[in-house]
Amino acid sequence: MPVMSMRVLAVGVLVCAATFAVHAQQPPGAASGPIEILPVHGSVYMLAGPAGNSVVQIGAQGVIVVDTMRTQDADALVPAIRQVAGGRSIRYVLNTSGRTNRVGGNVAVAAMGQVVAGGAPLAAVAPNVVQIIAHENVLKALSAPSGVQAAMPLAAWPTDTFFDAVKKMYLNGEGIQLVHEQAATTDGDLFVYFRGSDVIAAGEVFDMTAYPVIDRQMAGHVNGIIDSLNKILDLTIAEGYTEGGTRVVPGRGRLCDQFEVLEYRDMVTIIRDRVQAMIKKRMTLDQIKATRPTLDWEPRFGSTTGDWTTSMFLDAVYANLNVPAAAPPPLPARKK
Repeated sequence: MPVMSMRVLAVGVLVCAATFAVHAQQPPGAASGPIEILPVHGSVYMLAGPAGNSVVQIGAQGVIVVDTMRTQDADALVPAIRQVAGGRSIRYVLNTSGRTNRVGGNVAVAAMGQVVAGGAPLAAVAPNVVQIIAHENVLKALSAPSGVQAAMPLAAWPTDTFFDAVKKMYLNGEGIQLVHEQAATTDGDLFVYFRGSDVIAAGEVFDMTAYPVIDRQMAGHVNGIIDSLNKILDLTIAEGYTEGGTRVVPGRGRLCDQFEVLEYRDMVTIIRDRVQAMIKKRMTLDQIKATRPTLDWEPRFGSTTGDWTTSMFLDAVYANLNVPAAAPPPLPARKK
């Protein structure tokens, strides 16, 4: 077999093996199930759960956990983290959004580690607590935004937030970037780029099991999702023939590379453009749905039941785009 064919075959086997290792994902409302562990690149592991994926980076300085799944998944997630981390303490928990399948296990996972400052653990001051880092809008969403009752207990709230477009960290010999998108699935979404390991934890904006969720109550917007996917594509590099290279861990579903992100970005963009074109023709939402602008991808991503259906996705896209044009400013008064 020619060398070129052997290389393509080898990469294909690697991706297929990675896919086979992960259970089929279930919707966020699904019951708890087993956690699959998959080595990704460098010191980074993917933990695949029944309603979402977590990412773990390990090293001599400790452990970072990106997303903690749902509360009911914590009993399976904690031993899975211990399995890959060994005796190392968790230093940081990073939340890519405030959705329940990203922050639900914060309390249980944070209790596995300790705060470290100046090179020394502060166990005597704050035993079994780690920093939970997220965008400041995640803290706003979890800490009683209505002023009545908090969405999560105090121990699950972020302890360290930021409001810039990018937050930079360094641990275990590699730079880490937390990249925020102003309005993607919510106004607090971010993805995490492990630069040395060449792995991106994409969070909610990239879902291999469904159309992206758009939470309009939390300023979610289809254009922000596309922008975030484009930022991921700017950082990814394919090894050859669009396979391999930078690995991307989606919010749900199997391990991916640049090509799958590109296909997903194109899918969301095409649907957005179709809906926008029909809005310009003054078609109603029902008329747009009747044309089935998502038809090409319904076998893969569509759903008529569950927490996020195709109809709900189109409702959100339509609401995002069906914005009346701003009235022109008044003409200046004529001088007499």
